[in-house]
Amino acid sequence: MQLAAARVLRGARIPPVRIPPVRIPPVRVSPVRVSPVRVPPVRIPPVRVPPVRVSPVRVSPVRVPPVQFHPVRIPPVRARSATAATPPLGLLYERHGEPAAVVQLKDLEVPKLGDSDVHVKMLAAPINPADINMIQGTYPLLSPLPAVGGNEGVGEVLEVGRRVTALKPGDWVIPANAGLGTWRTRGVFPEEMLLKVPSDIPVLCAATLSVNPCTAFRMLADFESLAPGDSVIQNAANSGVGQAVIQIARASGIKTINVVRDRPDLPELVERLMALGADHVVTEEMLRKPEMKDIFKSTPRPRLALNCIGGKSTTEMLRHLQPKGTMVTYGGMAKQPVMVPVSAFIFRDVRLRGFWMTQWRKDHVQDQGSVATMMDALCQLIRRGQLTAPACTEVPLQDYRAALEASMKPFVSSKQILLL
Repeated sequence: MQLAAARVLRGARIPPVRIPPVRIPPVRVSPVRVSPVRVPPVRIPPVRVPPVRVSPVRVSPVRVPPVQFHPVRIPPVRARSATAATPPLGLLYERHGEPAAVVQLKDLEVPKLGDSDVHVKMLAAPINPADINMIQGTYPLLSPLPAVGGNEGVGEVLEVGRRVTALKPGDWVIPANAGLGTWRTRGVFPEEMLLKVPSDIPVLCAATLSVNPCTAFRMLADFESLAPGDSVIQNAANSGVGQAVIQIARASGIKTINVVRDRPDLPELVERLMALGADHVVTEEMLRKPEMKDIFKSTPRPRLALNCIGGKSTTEMLRHLQPKGTMVTYGGMAKQPVMVPVSAFIFRDVRLRGFWMTQWRKDHVQDQGSVATMMDALCQLIRRGQLTAPACTEVPLQDYRAALEASMKPFVSSKQILLL
């Protein structure tokens, strides 16, 4: 039955249902009129604040007693170098002998800085004949062993003890006396063993200042009263002292007769000495020849002779000295005695003297005015270009053996300078 009903519904047509529209009348909203509310103004009466009278307060003066400030001593600045952390190196010898055999490059201990000490970084140091003789054990002044070689050089102050007043970090210093041991990179020395020098001069001039130029200056000044136009004769004129004598004499208007040994490069040597200011350059052989008379036609006979050789060279040089003249011996490179004819004493009354810069410094240790005057005069000559360092060969410290050997060769006109 249900199936029959389903078939009837499947085929039946259902008419559409129409829903009539519903009309909703509009809603009218009447406007609401709000009457304004008038608020009367509020009057706030003014409040009168009576003035406050402050009575003056009288403060009695307070008397503060004066404060006395005690002077505070500020120690010098101690500027440490970056190299201070590494041990210094030095050329040490523990026994006397030939330098090439006994000198060794070793680490050195730096002692603790004392109140009166100065810590110095060495910049450059030459090798002088006296240095070689000290190592060999033949020099009158010998350092206690083991010893660091070198008597001359220049260094820069790194730090100072609290009682040091004349030096400060950055100053340049040179040895005040022999035996300092300058062939090292750094060292600590008592203040009295150092001399301050200006740092505006070339480092090689400063490194070679304390021995040769000082020796030349003193010999020209202390033995004869030389005036412009006078003359001096010297042997070993190509040595460090000889080159300084030429230049200092030239600056003072004094003529020089310079004796050198004959050698293969003689023309070059003569040219170099003439460029320094030499008036005449002759060989030892020429001293005995008649040509020497030609020199004295334009140059007066010397009143001062400077001897660094000894032996026959000295005897021949002495023949050209004026009567009552002075010959000063400051070296003995020939290792031969000074031989003087008796006639030179009797008939010409010549004087023979000796000079050692180390002894002069000892004699004038209480006369620092003379030392300062000499150093100032030499530095002024350097600044004016009238005094230069001797011909130098700069050698790194590690190549010290080659420098030592070169310094001992004959006919060497170039000074070996260790760069530290």
